[in-house]
Amino acid sequence: MNIERRRIALTAVAGGLAVMVALPAVAESSADEKAVAKNLEAFRAAQAAKNGEALASLVAPELSYSHSNARVENKEEFLKGATNPATRTLLLEYKDPSIRVVGDVAIVRFTWKSESETVADGKKSATDLHILMMWQKQKGEWKLLSRASTKI
Repeated sequence: MNIERRRIALTAVAGGLAVMVALPAVAESSADEKAVAKNLEAFRAAQAAKNGEALASLVAPELSYSHSNARVENKEEFLKGATNPATRTLLLEYKDPSIRVVGDVAIVRFTWKSESETVADGKKSATDLHILMMWQKQKGEWKLLSRASTKI
């Protein structure tokens, strides 16, 4: 009986230490999630404004950006397309984003809602997509590493 009490006491102490060790990781993850959320909103705003300089600062050199039509672009191709003046963004929303940080990678999911207009003829179009983004912490900064989309 005395041995059982010791085992219970040691288990409780060990469990308490495990919780204390885990707490700083949770706090760090929360700070990382906030940093990714900030970059996600900056990316959305830069995309809507077709701000190539801001977009370039948020994406990794190794970027793999895939569209819902299966076209895949590298960083240079993405920036060229994202800043194309042939269309104007009327609305761009990232709805219900979820962010999960795992080490130096963040898994981001959201629903993309957009409306755009062709400058030449004023033709409007709407897009609804499911988006999966992978952000990576590179040299202390969160950068978009990859993006995939699926039509809803």
